[in-house]
Amino acid sequence: LSEKQFDGLKDAIRQLQLENEEKTTLNERLVENAVAEKEKMAEQFNSMNDMVERLQKEISMLKSYNRKSDRGWFRLPNSGNKDGKSTTTATTTGAAVEDSNNDSSAAQARKWGAFGAILPSKPLYSIKAHREDASCVVYDGTNLNLVATSSSDATVRVWDTSNGQLQATFSGGGSLPMTGVDMAGGLVTCCGADKTCRVWQYKTKRLIHQLAGHSQKITCVKLFPGQKNIVTGSADRSIRIWDISRHIYTQTMTFRHSSTATCTDVVVETQPVVTGHLDGGLCFWDVRNGGGDRVMDIPMVHEGGVSSVQWKPGGSSHQVLTCGRDSTMKIVDVRTQSVVKTFRDNALRIMSNNARCSFSPDAAGKYVACGGGDNGDIFVFDAASTDLKKRLGSAHQAGVVGLAWGRGGT
Repeated sequence: LSEKQFDGLKDAIRQLQLENEEKTTLNERLVENAVAEKEKMAEQFNSMNDMVERLQKEISMLKSYNRKSDRGWFRLPNSGNKDGKSTTTATTTGAAVEDSNNDSSAAQARKWGAFGAILPSKPLYSIKAHREDASCVVYDGTNLNLVATSSSDATVRVWDTSNGQLQATFSGGGSLPMTGVDMAGGLVTCCGADKTCRVWQYKTKRLIHQLAGHSQKITCVKLFPGQKNIVTGSADRSIRIWDISRHIYTQTMTFRHSSTATCTDVVVETQPVVTGHLDGGLCFWDVRNGGGDRVMDIPMVHEGGVSSVQWKPGGSSHQVLTCGRDSTMKIVDVRTQSVVKTFRDNALRIMSNNARCSFSPDAAGKYVACGGGDNGDIFVFDAASTDLKKRLGSAHQAGVVGLAWGRGGT
């Protein structure tokens, strides 16, 4: 009886082994089919991206032809313009330039640094950019006519400020909101609540990196000069530096802090990375030579959390502009570790941890600007006197979160 039972068990085991081999073979075949299908879909997707890029170039060429037809070829006036004058408008900064026969004078009026900053006066374009609320906007550091926006609809979009047209859309691949975006040197990067930082090539529209390592949502992201490294801050209270110069990314440094970093900025390699935190303080990190040392803490800059930090333009400045939940903007001198200027207005309220502020892009950083979190107005202050120079109203129907002040191109 026991021998029969033993033989029966052997037969059952043999049968199970055969079934297992069949299922393993079937599973391998299904995996191969799935991989082949994904590769085919990727090729189709890349082909579609190439086709979209060609169509966008054709559209741009047709628009350029249209503009030339409207104003006449070789800058000659059209016959329909009776007074024989050409009309030029500086669009990106929102500042008007007087009609002139001399194109060089209009070009000089657009130069920054030598002639100072020009205060914006009115909206040039009002664009329904996303299906849901926009969370961040930045100028491309290397192309004066492009801005990138991120949104709670899990997309990043790139716009041409010379005509207000959409140039590209990048999807985060999920439904979780995007919390930050940066763009420079042909790269677009964004971070979000899915704990991942993504990097795309702007020209090809292809995803080249997905930086994974944070255990909580990523709150801020910034490309280093030269676009070889990225710094991210997260709700897991870590700040991480990523090397994206190679085909496979590497995480080079990780810093720890007792408070979540909500914003970060880096302008030149010789300056430390600055981060603003929910506890109202600033931290400065030395990332040269892979050191990763915290070189300075300036606590309690704001009574609430810090929502924005920006080094003063120029690359050699020792001043940082901050914005906080106490509804003030401040300029901090890093050498003395003290606040040297404070900007406030009774109508200015900062109501988001992502609210951004900005220096004017002239070499002197003559003005600072911030958006109202409840009224949708833009407040522009004189950086030297702290006086409110201009309040731009009626531009938004809801509070302003993202703000970027760029040099403009056209």
